[in-house]
Amino acid sequence: MRRVRYEVTGGPEALFVEEAPVPEPGPGELLVRNEAVGVTLPAVRKVREGAEPGPLGGEVAGVVAAVGAGVRGFSAGDRVTGLCFSHAYAELSVVHQTMASRVPDRATAVDAVALVRSGLVARGAYEAGRPRPGDAVMVTAAASAVGTLALQYARAGGASRVVAAVGSAEKAEFVRALGADEVVLYGDESWGDPVDVVVDGVGGELLGPAVRALAPGGRLVAFSSGGGTIDAYELLVRGASVIGFQMAAIARGEPEVYARWLDELWELHRDRTLRPRVSAEIPLAEAARAHELVESRRNLGKVVLVP
Repeated sequence: MRRVRYEVTGGPEALFVEEAPVPEPGPGELLVRNEAVGVTLPAVRKVREGAEPGPLGGEVAGVVAAVGAGVRGFSAGDRVTGLCFSHAYAELSVVHQTMASRVPDRATAVDAVALVRSGLVARGAYEAGRPRPGDAVMVTAAASAVGTLALQYARAGGASRVVAAVGSAEKAEFVRALGADEVVLYGDESWGDPVDVVVDGVGGELLGPAVRALAPGGRLVAFSSGGGTIDAYELLVRGASVIGFQMAAIARGEPEVYARWLDELWELHRDRTLRPRVSAEIPLAEAARAHELVESRRNLGKVVLVP
């Protein structure tokens, strides 16, 4: 089978395609023949900035080709999506059954990769900000896969004002179509009237202006892998707070909540309350082009590899 790997850290050019043996599913694992693989900013950052090369994990969707010992609830031929922690950029990947879920008949594998992980993160990060009906909500990285869905959650959740923060004016029309009332650019001197909740998917140098955009008592939810430093005095003068959110903590520590959110996610997709956006479907062998698109922040929605 084909898979994408890298042996030295660097840019997208570090990725290469190789022939590899088909992995064997171990106890509790599914072997999935991938039809779609999601490309995420953390994966792109891992290739460029990681301490050492390692397998590229990520979200996959496809058909179960085989199951390991002790698997319950799944069998060969089932359509599934899930998180792969080893080699996701491959024609076949291994997914543990606890990280897998079924894909409804009405949805495609690309739908699943664009919706499930990004939608769960968007929902969790949005709710971590304790939004109240009538709150003003800002979403940074609003044109990203998670950002596009967070905008839609804010709109559906009764926000009085939804603000999209993006890196370029070219993205303004795109995010307005998803429900943004206002659009601000990262480089703007002012980000407009204060907001009650900021859902931040960027981190780094953007944390400063994001905190300054908060109204008194406002909440910033940080879920990005970008890190960054926050001035505690800025929080003090606003009586504001910063909340960290990680989806893995919900998946591992609150499986009932995770399952409920997943069911609700597909219901919202069926009702078209949530409409995931796919920026590009790119052949697996051109994974470098997919990484370049995400790293340059030119994508409008999800970037998907198609084996």
